[in-house]
Amino acid sequence: MLVAKSEALLLREKLLESNIMKKLIDPTSELKSPKRVPLKRLADLQKKTVGLLDISKPKGDIFLDRIAVGLNERGVRVKRFSKPTFTRLAPIQLKNEIVGSCDAVIEALAD
Repeated sequence: MLVAKSEALLLREKLLESNIMKKLIDPTSELKSPKRVPLKRLADLQKKTVGLLDISKPKGDIFLDRIAVGLNERGVRVKRFSKPTFTRLAPIQLKNEIVGSCDAVIEALAD
């Protein structure tokens, strides 16, 4: 069975043939990932503040609402934060606010 190629597939083939798309580009701008050492875990959350970061994906707020309830039941202070959009990195001001006011952070990834 022969299926007609989509316009997108045809365009991709033309671009590949013309040497325009010969190089793959990493959107993170990292040619080689730096070695990252995990931070030391907190012994407990008593008298600590946990930041809940909603990255603005659908239903992330619902997930964080449930996490907040569980943490509050255990006497943990919770601060809520939200990125303007999940398609971009968090603004530096938001990162600084979280670092300056929280002992730990939970980031919501949902859909």
